[in-house]
Amino acid sequence: MNITSFLTTAATFALGGIITVVVAYFLIRNDIQNYFRFKSLEANKDSRTSLFPLRLQAHERLIVFVDRINPSNLLVRLHQQGISPAALQALVLNEIKSEYQHNITQQLYVDAASWNVVRKLKDDTVAMVNNVVQGLPETATGVDLSKKVLQHMSTVEENPYELTINLLKKEVHSLF
Repeated sequence: MNITSFLTTAATFALGGIITVVVAYFLIRNDIQNYFRFKSLEANKDSRTSLFPLRLQAHERLIVFVDRINPSNLLVRLHQQGISPAALQALVLNEIKSEYQHNITQQLYVDAASWNVVRKLKDDTVAMVNNVVQGLPETATGVDLSKKVLQHMSTVEENPYELTINLLKKEVHSLF
């Protein structure tokens, strides 16, 4: 009988323990779920706030990039007295390529559509310079190249460089 009473007592305590644990779980279940929900929200908030300065800096750098490859700024900055069109073309293309490579990682922090616009603007700028050089006579100078590019830019209805900068500004304003 000793064993029977011991097993009965052990079963009673085990059943009481199981019932106590189940009741306790149901009483604090919502608190546990809220705790983990708030922890996850806090982690998301931290990741968003740590990315915000990087996204803002990326937009700033891309605006500087667009301004630097704008032919009206690029040609003035790179022009040298007596430079040939081919030499100026090489300087311009090298400068655009260098600026682009310097800023290529900024695509991580900007909208894909904005990055595609920036990349297309870069490609269009390179194509424009190459097309103008092909249309110049053999006796042309670097000044002639600059004039032709700037004349072409004046015929464009809306300045693509200003449109791209405005797009990037609009994206920055949507972050706030």
